[in-house]
Amino acid sequence: MTYLTKVMEELQTSRKNSELDMPGRDLAHRFVEEAMNTLFPINARRSKSSCEQEALLYQLDSLLKLLLLPVKSELDAPLEKVTHDFMKSLPVVYRALLKDAEAIQKFDPAAQNIGEVIIAYPGFFAIMVYRLSNVLYHLNVPIIPRLMSEYSHTKTGIDIHPGATIGESFFIDHGTGVVIGESAIIKNNVKIYQGVTLGALQVKKSLAKKKRHPTVEDNVIIYSNTTILGGETVIGRNSIIGGNVWLTSSVESNSIVYHKHETKVRTNLDESKIINFQI
Repeated sequence: MTYLTKVMEELQTSRKNSELDMPGRDLAHRFVEEAMNTLFPINARRSKSSCEQEALLYQLDSLLKLLLLPVKSELDAPLEKVTHDFMKSLPVVYRALLKDAEAIQKFDPAAQNIGEVIIAYPGFFAIMVYRLSNVLYHLNVPIIPRLMSEYSHTKTGIDIHPGATIGESFFIDHGTGVVIGESAIIKNNVKIYQGVTLGALQVKKSLAKKKRHPTVEDNVIIYSNTTILGGETVIGRNSIIGGNVWLTSSVESNSIVYHKHETKVRTNLDESKIINFQI
């Protein structure tokens, strides 16, 4: 066991020389799950106000634990103000999420009711985590918003940066592979399908504070596997972007953009030359 002692000593020396003091990932994950239970206590069936108050107190306690050292020392405002402002935002976040859930229920034929959307839809879960993490992002809380968004990413396959700006009644259908960058702006009543990327044209550290990601205006639908890149790219309102489209320039309002493909039918086929793979 002496070699293990040596390994431990070397690790401890390395950590002292390059200390990485960060908040616990598990605490952030627990905070997200408790936030959902606080906002939408469907499973718990909390009906009494005392139970709801208890849930809010538990949420506040989870947030305080999350923001304690080392994060506390990096906050721009006192810990009490950060927690106060976050908790006060919950009714606003709830109303926004209810509009998101209603949009999903209204436009997805498979959705039976709002409750199903809230507890079962990965798109709604990703939007919920985004709206909560976005509040902390704008309170200049370091690291925690990204831990929250990456937790959502691992659970749903949907990657929404907490710094993105997203309006009302947002709908992500299916969702796997959706990527929404930090400076993306999505306005109201937008629908996005799986595999959509709202990304940057290039990746450079010098562009960190620049508008790198597209703007999507009101009432736009973006179908699956479409890639839209660039901070100056604007998708005009009431437009429909078809599947598998690649865009690096703006689209006027009321446009329909689609990828043109061609199907050729073979004639006079010699069946003896057909390649018949057997696996």
